[in-house]
Amino acid sequence: MAIRDIITEENELLRKKSEEITEFDDSLKKLIEDMKDTLKKSGGVGLAAPQIGILKRAVVIDFGEDISKYVGKDIKPLVLINPKIVEKSGSQECVEGCLSCPGQFGIIKRPMKVKVKAQDVFGNEHTYDDEGFPPLASAFCHETEHLDGILFKDHDVRMLTKEELDSMMQPENQ
Repeated sequence: MAIRDIITEENELLRKKSEEITEFDDSLKKLIEDMKDTLKKSGGVGLAAPQIGILKRAVVIDFGEDISKYVGKDIKPLVLINPKIVEKSGSQECVEGCLSCPGQFGIIKRPMKVKVKAQDVFGNEHTYDDEGFPPLASAFCHETEHLDGILFKDHDVRMLTKEELDSMMQPENQ
């Protein structure tokens, strides 16, 4: 497929609300394949269609491991079309960054557990529960917010300095 350019926070498209997807056709499948390729090349965890300049409600999430044990379905990467968060519970602090905000990371509060309803590329509805894998809850929230023009930095975030981030990346036994 194709690697798409990821737009950055200066681009006004990232602040617009995405349209619901109603056509489950070959053009949607191509978009999703391009998003998968772009995400893989970027090294990120998630990518929403607005981040490649497409105002459609589509998300791809890939932790580089098999997340099927957490969502109860054999899926890698996870594709969410028209996702809606239907339940949230608990609280956690996460370190987040964003492919559209390169080099910027912050600490943000997110739910510990999230349940999402979404469609697949064929239009079939699925429910995904992140039981036992809190980073997936954070990714669900982060990526679905992109579909409404919201960046992680719009929350009450404490942005990290390069030194803080570097020290967090050091192995604990040093």
